[in-house]
Amino acid sequence: MAVYEYEHLGPACSRGRVFEVVQSIHDQPLTVCPDCGGPVRRLISLVGIRTPKTNSELRDLGFTKLVKRDDGVYENVTARDGESRYMRRGQPETLPHLDKTISD
Repeated sequence: MAVYEYEHLGPACSRGRVFEVVQSIHDQPLTVCPDCGGPVRRLISLVGIRTPKTNSELRDLGFTKLVKRDDGVYENVTARDGESRYMRRGQPETLPHLDKTISD
């Protein structure tokens, strides 16, 4: 079940100008208010998107963040236990352990 927002096209009723209705995704959109019978239209709701703000949040979500420090040298600012803090070109042992972060 999803929550949809509807707006009265005419005067608002006791539900208010904009109100929410829980419906199945398969249900047809309402065209009239269930309370007053006035015309309504379904609105496109805003979506809450949260992005990680710190390196530790990125690490906890399974991401690896590399910051370029020199030519061929990157700092792994999200390094986990056992990982090298710096990744150097030509040294595969300094690569992050992706098998620890990628799962099916």
